[in-house]
Amino acid sequence: MSDAQPDLDVIQRWMQSVIMHPDGVAQGVASHAARQEIDVNPQDVDKFLTRSKTLTALERLQIYGSAYYARLLECLREEFPVLVHALGEQTFDAFAFAYLHEFPSRSYTLNRLGAAFPRFLAETRPEGEEETWPEFLIDLATLEWAFSEVFDGPGVEGEPLFDAAQLQAIPSEKWTEARLIPVPCLRLLTLRFPAHRYFSAVRRKEEVDPPELAETFLAITRREYVVRHYPLERTAFALLQQILAGRRIGQAISAVAESAEMDLELLALRLQEWFRNWTAEGFFRAVEY
Repeated sequence: MSDAQPDLDVIQRWMQSVIMHPDGVAQGVASHAARQEIDVNPQDVDKFLTRSKTLTALERLQIYGSAYYARLLECLREEFPVLVHALGEQTFDAFAFAYLHEFPSRSYTLNRLGAAFPRFLAETRPEGEEETWPEFLIDLATLEWAFSEVFDGPGVEGEPLFDAAQLQAIPSEKWTEARLIPVPCLRLLTLRFPAHRYFSAVRRKEEVDPPELAETFLAITRREYVVRHYPLERTAFALLQQILAGRRIGQAISAVAESAEMDLELLALRLQEWFRNWTAEGFFRAVEY
């Protein structure tokens, strides 16, 4: 190692590589990424960094490394509190620590830290397990992350929304050609379990068992900074998918009519109910012809 003092930006990149290393700071110092910045052996760090009266330079670095991962784990617990409840904090932290090794933080903000956590749980799901507990955990993580995205994403607070009067004012001759514009915070979710029931019960601090396997369709949106979720029938979910894809009302209805699990007369009645309810809940911001 040269006696010349490295530039500050070099020291910052070196320290980042060291404290972010998943196997600890000693391995971080010895890593290729760190040695590209400052070529020093772990046993020689004292020649580069000042030690204290009681701690070596490496031990001082370890404080930063431990604090870094402790903070990230804290953020993930706050992002997935119901999953923490389902797993227990110790087991959750084990999953989360493994996740951080696989998907280290790459953003200036921690808002996206948990974005790949449901994917990580799915990709590391034990092989040969029946579709029960692991699948429920994946669904629960997916639901909690969807809630976070809707809460942190764009919304329509302070804006006038498409209302019942505007829905009734659509001319009958223009109904099929009309296009409903959804609010930007509307999300649709398909789950294998009714994880939303477990989620709601835990948030209410109720004792609840994990639900049984049951295909579940949800709409998630935000009004007045409160995230709400709405269970949907399969046909209603498919219709909303068509609307979110930009289809005209007539096109959307035609696309789902053939696969609807009800006769056309009943479907017509349900369509009126669905559009009325969705409008009341603020799913749409405008109509275009």
